[in-house]
Amino acid sequence: MFDKTLAELAGGLAAGDFSSVELTQSYLERIKAEDPAYNSFITVTEEQALVQARAADEVRAAGKATAFTGLPVAHKDIFCTRGVRTSCASRILDNFIAPYDATLIAKFNEAGAVMLGKTNMDEFAMGSSNESSFYGPARNPWDTDRVPGGSSGGSAAAVAARLAPAATGTDTGGSIRQPAALCGITGIKPTYGRVSRYGMVAFASSLDQAGPMTRTAEDAAMMLNVMAGFDPLDSTCLDREVPDYSLTLNDSLEGLKIGLPKEYFSADLNPAVAEQVQSAVREFEQLGASVREISLPNTALAVPAYYIIAPAEASSNLSRFDGVRYGYRCEDPKDLEDLYKRSRGEGFGDEVKRRIMVGTYALSAGYYDAYYRKAQQVRRLIQQDFVRALSEVDVIMGPTTPQPAFRLGEKTSDPVQMYMEDIYTLALNLAGLPGMSIPCGQTGGLPVGLQIIGDYFNEAKLLNVAHRFQQATDWHTQAPASIKG
Repeated sequence: MFDKTLAELAGGLAAGDFSSVELTQSYLERIKAEDPAYNSFITVTEEQALVQARAADEVRAAGKATAFTGLPVAHKDIFCTRGVRTSCASRILDNFIAPYDATLIAKFNEAGAVMLGKTNMDEFAMGSSNESSFYGPARNPWDTDRVPGGSSGGSAAAVAARLAPAATGTDTGGSIRQPAALCGITGIKPTYGRVSRYGMVAFASSLDQAGPMTRTAEDAAMMLNVMAGFDPLDSTCLDREVPDYSLTLNDSLEGLKIGLPKEYFSADLNPAVAEQVQSAVREFEQLGASVREISLPNTALAVPAYYIIAPAEASSNLSRFDGVRYGYRCEDPKDLEDLYKRSRGEGFGDEVKRRIMVGTYALSAGYYDAYYRKAQQVRRLIQQDFVRALSEVDVIMGPTTPQPAFRLGEKTSDPVQMYMEDIYTLALNLAGLPGMSIPCGQTGGLPVGLQIIGDYFNEAKLLNVAHRFQQATDWHTQAPASIKG
């Protein structure tokens, strides 16, 4: 059963081919046997999962099942989950048991989903490789000596290794799309405000957005149907009608206008990755689309602008973790100042400390105008580039990452080199646009991701474009050699 997509599993449940309990047990057994090689889960909620599965089977027997009843999913360990550890892969929250459910968790519970567990991630979602996790790095199923990407690396690895048919992730600067590309799966970052952030532990509040990580665009549409929608508990969540994303998956691509930014095909791009992306674009032309070159002139400014804005917001958001109210507390503090210093010094990892320091500096009285305000001005220029481009084309395409998955430890000593792994993804978060990554080829036996960017609240078009490509190709069906049947 583990090799079936979410949609196929839903069909099997509806047909009575297997029960939710049987399906859930098979995944739990698989996680127990296979995950030691990947470290994709922080917490496996076996007992809770079986309770939910039995309840789902009862609902189905009563004839009240929905499209999602009894389907197993995994959740990134950044979403508060009542009665379950929510650690953000940090020592400072290692002992934190959430007293409430994030809105996203509540939505999946209401839909009848079964939670398999909480997945590994970069600490507080800060990273591009999953190597900053307090629980050790997750590993890429395509080559366990390589990173799965970050920060949603555990979710990507779990889906790629067939340990879960789908998982949730969060994307602050590419943290759904980049690991999706490196692990050969499908991941979509919705428009900012499309999915509630209530109960999602904040990294950078104006950038964070939750989204699905699946094997196919069809599965991503199913997930987004559950996740999207207005939430009065989140002031940044927009009250806007949500379509059924599954209804337009098969729309024709005849006449689709695709823009290729010339800035995305520079010397920084691995030639083998560029070749696979160009091949995918030619496939879209066969499906009826037209292609033209466009320009996003402020692309090069996305990395420096992001790494001022995101750390500044992190500096503010993470000030709540001080050893006083919850989370890690140092032993035998001498006084309040010692409590703050040692609890945070011992509880946070190096990358989190680095970003807090950068952000605090950028927000300080003498440097606010020179750094933070200037970065926000650049952010507007980047957003305007996309608005202009999307007035001329329907979608923008390019590589998701400049290279395939790199080796564990290869970039940990050079933070700037690590930051450049998100060069093609950061700008979308600054602009608040939706974007997704789908598998479009391989190089050296490692997956290559194609990034598709759309206009605000046009996730349905992205999913349609991705689905038609996946109907015409089989890259999304490819499985890592490490997977055992």
